[in-house]
Amino acid sequence: TYFLDCTTPISHIFPTDCKYTFKDQAALCNYTCLKTCFLFLTKCCFTSRPCCQIVEAGDTNRDGVLDLEEFTQYLRSHEKQLKDMFRSLDNNNDGRIDATEIQVCLRNIGVNISLEDANRILLSIDKDGTMTINWNEWRDHFLFNPITNMEEVACHWKRSLMVDIGEQLTVPDEFSEEEKKSGFVWRQLMAGAIAGSVSRTGTAPLDRLKVFRQVHGSSDFKGNVLSNFQTMVKEGGIWSLWRGNGINVLKIAPETAIKFAAYEQIKKMMRGSNESRTLKVHERFVAGSLAGATAQTAIYPMEVLKTRLTLRKTGQYSGIADCAKQILQREGVAAFYKGYIPNLLGIIPYAGIDLAVYETLKFSWLNRNRGLVDPGVTVLVGCGAVSSTCGQLASYPLALIRTRMQAQASVKGAPKVSMLTLLQTILSQEGITGLYRGISPNMLKVIPAVSVSYVVYEYTRIFLGSQRT
Repeated sequence: TYFLDCTTPISHIFPTDCKYTFKDQAALCNYTCLKTCFLFLTKCCFTSRPCCQIVEAGDTNRDGVLDLEEFTQYLRSHEKQLKDMFRSLDNNNDGRIDATEIQVCLRNIGVNISLEDANRILLSIDKDGTMTINWNEWRDHFLFNPITNMEEVACHWKRSLMVDIGEQLTVPDEFSEEEKKSGFVWRQLMAGAIAGSVSRTGTAPLDRLKVFRQVHGSSDFKGNVLSNFQTMVKEGGIWSLWRGNGINVLKIAPETAIKFAAYEQIKKMMRGSNESRTLKVHERFVAGSLAGATAQTAIYPMEVLKTRLTLRKTGQYSGIADCAKQILQREGVAAFYKGYIPNLLGIIPYAGIDLAVYETLKFSWLNRNRGLVDPGVTVLVGCGAVSSTCGQLASYPLALIRTRMQAQASVKGAPKVSMLTLLQTILSQEGITGLYRGISPNMLKVIPAVSVSYVVYEYTRIFLGSQRT
């Protein structure tokens, strides 16, 4: 590996084998050959995004390409920035950075992480297994990554807004004080809401099928996915597949905003007088679960409306307002909170397992890829999708009971039963598999939901100007 300092001659920067990239020291370097050079120098893979960022940062004459002089100047300038970052982290000036120093530095810029998270960052950089980082390891790790400040290190693993599979029970991401003050957070939340809206609309037919199977079980809704769709289309036409989607999209914005605001307030209460204290993983889980419960309590009537509108027959309701009016007149205010208890209970396994699986996958990736800082799109979205799916599977029986309780009055002849009675009835009549009715269409929508939500999220972030540069 070849590195620069302020006295390194240009002729010593690249080995002979790499000279073809800069023929006669005047040839131009575009994204492709820059990537080739990086692969040669670092022996690891780079995505096109950091390559593009380096070309943009080093292209002083703005001609869209780098010549050898520009590339050399960029590396020397970037190494100086890395040296400053290293010195700012090395509080005791011993030439090494430990996990505590990483934690303190991030805390000073408003990013509160636990010691466990600091150790994970350290593990991704430490090559000799000393559990400390020396200057050479720091430089090796970041020289060909266009990172310019420590805050960016903590931002690679934020993912809760980019993955929407129909539920919003995940523990919210952490944001720095700088991000909150600059308006970056709210642009992120807006991007997440728009992405979720498009994703849910695209997978609404599968979601409606899931609700039908949850409520009707195996008695009234038999057959495969295709035949079930044909039944719904025959009853109400092709647009009937999107019944209930309007309210499902409308509830995203208030739920996201309330959950984020509640999460920040709960964290503040948990820290008490020590405002700079870093919350541990289990404390983040508790805060996230309470924030999710707060948001669900506030928007739960919309959940009931969504279920009723999804199950409605042609002509039963003229719209959201008419549905709410009929429920209020026939069943009273209490009907808007049917299934509330199993819904709250479902938050704990969902949020807990989602967080645990995500942290485990993240830790595993960091251990196997100690030379990389950015996990990339595939790893990040993949980890988020797997963890969210695991959380959803764990809480699915409670979600099914919740949906049946929400739909009780809309199913003719259905008795009004409690959560425990309904659980006993399902187990006695349908067995353990009865608690997983509708799981197949629910799993079928994961891949398209995750893919659509991520793509829309990224493009919306760019449009709103909230992408990181």
